[in-house]
Amino acid sequence: MQLNGGQRLRTLRETLGYRMRDVELASNQIAQRFENEEFAIPPSRLSDIETKGIIPSIFRLYSFAAIYRREYRELLSFYSLELDDISADISFGRPQKSHVSEPLSNIRQVRMPTRLDPGFSLHKTTDLGRAIEQWGIVPLSYLAQFADGRYTYGYIGSEDFTMYPILPPGSFVQVDETKNKVSEGTWRSEFERPVYFVEMRDGYTCCWCAMKRDSIVLQPHPLSPVSVRVLRYPQEAEVLGQVVGVAMRVGDWHHPDSQLTPKARSAPTSDAPGQLGRGA
Repeated sequence: MQLNGGQRLRTLRETLGYRMRDVELASNQIAQRFENEEFAIPPSRLSDIETKGIIPSIFRLYSFAAIYRREYRELLSFYSLELDDISADISFGRPQKSHVSEPLSNIRQVRMPTRLDPGFSLHKTTDLGRAIEQWGIVPLSYLAQFADGRYTYGYIGSEDFTMYPILPPGSFVQVDETKNKVSEGTWRSEFERPVYFVEMRDGYTCCWCAMKRDSIVLQPHPLSPVSVRVLRYPQEAEVLGQVVGVAMRVGDWHHPDSQLTPKARSAPTSDAPGQLGRGA
């Protein structure tokens, strides 16, 4: 029989030899340090938590973690709340503006391919779902060897149409922070021209850039509804780096004002979200 959250907390308490009174005294000291009675755990409340299925508040869960010498995230798992699963829920929120965000910074494990089809080749377009033979849970500490501090990851917000249609809202971009100087030159196509991830006073955006004396010109795609912006550099806008990789959804996204039929929408389009998060 699997123990519920309260029963598991009771097991921890008894393993450590704590009486209910001991937990009360320790939690009172924590409450005094924070000057917040929410951290206190009276014996009556502790009994309800252990035997009646009462879920402790975030403050009392903190006290339990400190008193029982366990990690907070472990106690959350007692109530079927796994922080490592948050990556599966990120896509349900669609931020309207590009922003700095690190929702995955505290994840310790990740589900990833652990065995690929021996015939898999990077040179050919491949159905990765079929190429992956096995998935597994891998501690992120094992991935430290792949860490590269040069890269930042951005998300293009649902209201950011600066580089639409080549970078539609909802897209993820990989940004090379070492390439934070605007390049001048001529390019044979829009795909050759460097795209930069720019931080402004009111947020972030992806765009083409040009320098003009002490100003920076933020150039949108010609088909974008966004106007050219000229800002003081670096007081009003700073180049964080050059976009060197993109992940976007195609086929199921279209401009909210579009009247395209489902068949017409099947033409390739891209999404470009607006958020920035540090990563390897």
